Amino acid sequence: MTASQDTPPLEVRSLRRNDWPVIERLFGANGACGGCWCMWPRVPRGGKLWEEGKGEPFRAQFETLVRGGQALGVLAFRGKEPVGWCSFGPRSTFPRLERVREIQTRWGEGTWSIVCFYIPAKQRGSGVASALLKAATERAFELGAEEIESYPVVPKKEQVPAAFAWTGVPALFRKAGYRAMRRPGATRPVYKIRR
Repeated sequence: MTASQDTPPLEVRSLRRNDWPVIERLFGANGACGGCWCMWPRVPRGGKLWEEGKGEPFRAQFETLVRGGQALGVLAFRGKEPVGWCSFGPRSTFPRLERVREIQTRWGEGTWSIVCFYIPAKQRGSGVASALLKAATERAFELGAEEIESYPVVPKKEQVPAAFAWTGVPALFRKAGYRAMRRPGATRPVYKIRR
């Protein structure tokens, strides 16, 4: 998508407790992707627990988190239309990260994580992800993060299908000043930025 004179400028702001209707409109009937409702990093393990949660159970859980002020994220808008989402927070609030061996790192209380992007297909390629990442990084540091980790997917081909790139791709993070951590033998990169 290329910007035209008729396209409203992109604006990004932090998630608010009363934004649940915005999230529902943005995520749509599929809950962003396959009924996830941005719960993948928040669920301690996969398997049966994950499969049983998809759809309505995760929708209800995420709504509770948003309305309770327990979910952190930034939303992108063009005019009044929501066009993107990025979720972040203290790494300790995302138990699923501890179960994924390929992204294990040494982390502490000041470590935060960027865990999810959702951008509708018609908005991709228009700078939404970069704007979301910039805002999420700035907000995490404002809230006390000392370092922020990210877990991008490395494309095996020129382009990764969006359903598999919900954690971003390396180029996105490099452009924002994140650097790949040295992790000998690791099969997937972890990118980090420090205050």
